[in-house]
Amino acid sequence: MTQTATSDTSEITPQLFRKAMGRFATGVTVITTEQGGEARGMTASAFMSGSLTPPLCVISIAKTARMHALLMDTGKFGVSMLSRDQEAVSKHFAGRPIEGLEIKWEHHAGVPVLAGACGTIAAEVVAQHECGDHTLFVGHILDLRAHDKVALAYHAGHYATLMYQKDDSPVPKFEFW
Repeated sequence: MTQTATSDTSEITPQLFRKAMGRFATGVTVITTEQGGEARGMTASAFMSGSLTPPLCVISIAKTARMHALLMDTGKFGVSMLSRDQEAVSKHFAGRPIEGLEIKWEHHAGVPVLAGACGTIAAEVVAQHECGDHTLFVGHILDLRAHDKVALAYHAGHYATLMYQKDDSPVPKFEFW
């Protein structure tokens, strides 16, 4: 059954909201921080670049998530953009622990990130903005690394991998900055 929201429909249910937002294909990240010498993480898709100058990124964390309190306390976070072979890592940090899964950590600028990711960011929180039941954390990027790996993607409740087009025709260059 297809649910739609039109001008005649004023109720946006949490189910419809999740379904509609799930139609946007996204990368999969694990947001990390360290407290008391212990690395903590949570899977998230609410991540975006913020600014080129200065280098900023933004994450959105539910106020009820354990990570929210941790970030309020530590003031630093990592973003690990998962590669296609890290689906188990994503599930593990999404609250479905996998017994025996070996988590490999690296520390960049004093922030834990996951080894084997496509890209990693270490950031210091420079601003927080209320956003309904979430908080937007703006991070000044302290360390940034990129690796030549295929990203893990997520769409409509399913993991996916990217399949690049083989067409050699020119692709318009998008200016995101």
